[in-house]
Amino acid sequence: MSENLDLDEMNDSQMTENDPVLKKESMIDNFDIPSSAADLEPVYDIPVKVSAILGKAHMTVSQLLKLNKGAIIELDKKVGEAIDIYVNNNLVARGEVVVVDDKLGITMTEVVKSNLNK
Repeated sequence: MSENLDLDEMNDSQMTENDPVLKKESMIDNFDIPSSAADLEPVYDIPVKVSAILGKAHMTVSQLLKLNKGAIIELDKKVGEAIDIYVNNNLVARGEVVVVDDKLGITMTEVVKSNLNK
């Protein structure tokens, strides 16, 4: 028959190495966090999708069907306002559009902190 103890009655001597709580904590303590760029080398070749969103527009299907070549769609961002930069559909930064050798590019101006506790 098992003995029921209140939390106040438990002490360190009753906890063993096989206790599931202690095992979880020791697993976290042993987790290797990369400390340099060289530690991240195994992930360098993993492809990611980078998207720069200039702005968005909402319209009905009937409005969409009325668009012709040369039509202008007004976006929700203003000129000079930061654009959103996504990596694998996750917002990671904001930036500005630049021109580099007749091509569009992006300068990151702000890194967005991720919300790991979703």
